[in-house]
Amino acid sequence: MRIAICDDEVRGRERIRTLLEKEFSQAQRSEFDSGMKLLEAVEKGYQPDIVLLDIAMEGMNGMETAKRLRELSDVILIFVTEVKEQVFQAFDVGAFHYLMKPVDEVKLTDVLKRAIQEVDKRQNTPRYLMVKVSGGHRRIPVEDILYVENMGRKVILHTKSENIEYYERMNHLEEVLGEGFYRCHRGYLVALSAISGYNKTAIMINQGDEIYLAKQKYSEFVKVYSRFLNY
Repeated sequence: MRIAICDDEVRGRERIRTLLEKEFSQAQRSEFDSGMKLLEAVEKGYQPDIVLLDIAMEGMNGMETAKRLRELSDVILIFVTEVKEQVFQAFDVGAFHYLMKPVDEVKLTDVLKRAIQEVDKRQNTPRYLMVKVSGGHRRIPVEDILYVENMGRKVILHTKSENIEYYERMNHLEEVLGEGFYRCHRGYLVALSAISGYNKTAIMINQGDEIYLAKQKYSEFVKVYSRFLNY
C-alpha cells in the first residue's frame, strides 16, 4: 500500500507521518512539500494508492493539484484542510473524504481503513477492454493482455491465448489501459506484469515474444518497472 503525503508545511507532514507510523507501519510512505513535486513524481511513474493532500498550499494549491492528478491517475484523494468551507470544493474532483487540521488520530485511522478497503476492492475487480471486431464487440480481460502492437491504423492485442487485430489509435489505448502498462516504443505498449526480462533495446515477454524498447525510454522504463516490482 503506497500512501503519499502532500503538504507544504513541515508540521503538517510530520503530524500525519507520526500517525501513519503508529497505525499503518506497513504502508510505503512518500512525502511531497508541493503539488508540483507530487505531479512530477506521478508523471515519472510513481503510483500512490492514496494521497493525503493539503488544500491551502502556496503556489499550486491542493484543488489545482487534484485536478491535474485526476488527469493522470484514479488515486484515492483525501483532503486535509483548516477551513471547513473548502471541503465542498473537494467533492468536485471526486475526493474520497476530508480531514480537518490538526488531524485527529481516530478520524485518520477510520478514514484510511475505509480507503484501504476501497483500494483492495478496486484491485480485486476485473477490468475489461471492449474491442470492435468483425462487426461486433468483444470484452477482453485486461489481465490477459501481454502487449499491444501498432500496425498503422490498426493495433494488435497480443493476449495470453490469441492475437486480436482491430482499428484503434495507440494513444487512445495507452490512455484507457493506464496504470500497469508502459509505452516502451512508439509501436508497443507493454503490460508490466507480462515482462520476464529486458536489456537496453528490448523487452522480453513471459510467453517468449520480444519487443522493442526505445533507447531514449530506457532510463524511464527502468524506474517505472522497478516501482512496479516493489508494489
